[in-house]
Amino acid sequence: MFPLRIPLLAVLINIALCQYDYYEYQPSNELGPSVANCNQECECPYNFPSAMYCNSRNLKFVPFVPSGIKYLYLHNNQIEEIKEGVFDNVTDTLRWLVLDYNQITNGKIAKGTIDKLTALEKLFFSNNNLTEPVIPPSKSLDELKIMHNKLNKFPSGLLSDKENLTSIHLQFNQLTSEAIAGAFKGPKKLLSLDVSHNKLKKLPAGVPSSLEILYADYNEIDSVGAGYLNKLPALQYLRISHNKLADSGLPAGVFNVTSLVELDLSFNKLQSVPEINEQLEQLYLQANEINKIDLGSFCKYIGPVSYSHLKHLRLDANNVTYSNMPPDYRNCLRVASDIMFE
Repeated sequence: MFPLRIPLLAVLINIALCQYDYYEYQPSNELGPSVANCNQECECPYNFPSAMYCNSRNLKFVPFVPSGIKYLYLHNNQIEEIKEGVFDNVTDTLRWLVLDYNQITNGKIAKGTIDKLTALEKLFFSNNNLTEPVIPPSKSLDELKIMHNKLNKFPSGLLSDKENLTSIHLQFNQLTSEAIAGAFKGPKKLLSLDVSHNKLKKLPAGVPSSLEILYADYNEIDSVGAGYLNKLPALQYLRISHNKLADSGLPAGVFNVTSLVELDLSFNKLQSVPEINEQLEQLYLQANEINKIDLGSFCKYIGPVSYSHLKHLRLDANNVTYSNMPPDYRNCLRVASDIMFE
C-alpha cells in the first residue's frame, strides 16, 4: 500500500472534488423566483428553487425542465435518451448539467437539446456510453467531465471557442493519440487535463501553455518529445505512471524544467534516474528497472545555495538500495525527508 501523497492533497480536493459532493453544492445565493411548476418527478427545494434534483429516481428520460432552473441534477438514473424540447425553457439560463451514471449514447441525444445550451458552465457526463464528446455551444463552459465512457475520438475544433474552460477530465475511455490530436488547442485558460486510463502512445499535443496539471497514467506512452515541457511553462504536476517509458524514449534533460513540483514516472521501464531540475519537490520512480543512481540527475552543482529541493523520492521496487547512493548525496539531497528503497 503506497502512502498518500500529502503535498497534492489540497490540489486533489480542489481540482477533483468527490464525484458526489458537488451534486449537493449550492453554487450561489442567486435563488431567483420560486419555481411553482417543478417537474413532478423531481424536487426543487424551497430554499434553492433554481435547482432541480432528479437524481436516483429510476428515470428513463430527461424530464421537461421548467424556466428558472439553473442547476439540473440527473445522475444515478437509467436515462437512455435526451428528447427534443426538454431544455427549451432554459437554453440561455441553465448553468450546471449533471448526467453522470446513466446509459446515454450519442445517437439518443436529439438535436436542439445540449447543442442549444448557451450559458452552461459545467457539464458532467461520466459513466455513460458516449463514443464521442458532446459539447454545448456555451462560451462560459469552465468544467467538462466525460469519464468512464467509450470515447474513441475527440474531433479538433470542438473546444475552439471555449476560452473559459479550465478543467477537462477524460480518464477511462478509449482515446488514442491520433484521436485527440488538436483537441485541446482552443481553451487558453486550461489548468487541468486528465487523460489517464486511455490508449495514448504519447503525451497530448497542442495543449495550451496555461496548463498546470497533466495526468496521463495508465496509457501506452513510450517516449516524451524533446522540448515538450518547454512549451508548458506553468506545468507543476505531471504523472506518467503505468506506461512504457524506457531510457531510450527520454531525451536528455526533457524533465529539467523549473516549473515542475511533482513528477510521477513510477511503474515504467526506466533503468536510470532521469535528469530533473533542482526545484522539483516530489519524484516517484518506484517499480522501474533502475540499477544505478547518478548524483548529476539531481544536482548540477553542489554548494551553499546550489542543491536539490527534492523532499520525497521513491525508488522502491527497483534494483538499487541505499548502498548505491553516491557518497555526497546528503549535500545534494539535503532537504529530502523521505527517500524510499523498500
